Amino acid sequence: MQESEREHSGFLIGALVNIPTAILMRRVQEGLIAAGFHELRPAHTPVFQLLAPQGSRVTDLAEQAGIAKQSMGYLIDYLEKHGYVERIPDPTDGRAQLVRRTPRGWEVNQVSAQLVWEIQQEWTQLLGEERMKHLMSLLSELVSLLGEQYNESVAEWSRLRKT
Repeated sequence: MQESEREHSGFLIGALVNIPTAILMRRVQEGLIAAGFHELRPAHTPVFQLLAPQGSRVTDLAEQAGIAKQSMGYLIDYLEKHGYVERIPDPTDGRAQLVRRTPRGWEVNQVSAQLVWEIQQEWTQLLGEERMKHLMSLLSELVSLLGEQYNESVAEWSRLRKT
């Protein structure tokens, strides 16, 4: 696409996907702070999204998030210090450790899920139920056509991508 064509085409898909995502993330962050999770920052979001229910290795989390192991380790250290995650021995490898949510960490996931559901309901009111269903259907179809598997969990999607 040439520059003149791009100028007349309106938003590019990146902006159309990114703007609602940024709004969603900001609203969830504000909701978590209002719910008493004052220590959490947007940088911690990938940990909660990617952390498997039974726990994950720091190296796997870093790879899934696309960041350095040291950066993920820093995030995990902070979350552990504030009581959201804990490190436990990996039952499959005595030399390794898993990171898993504490009860407070699970509470973050529960509150986040409720906040996302509330935002989705607001957006359904804005678009109307049929158009929201159509939007969700189109996005699901796009995910599938892109060759991705998604089981309504970012953590599950990240693990499926590796296979």
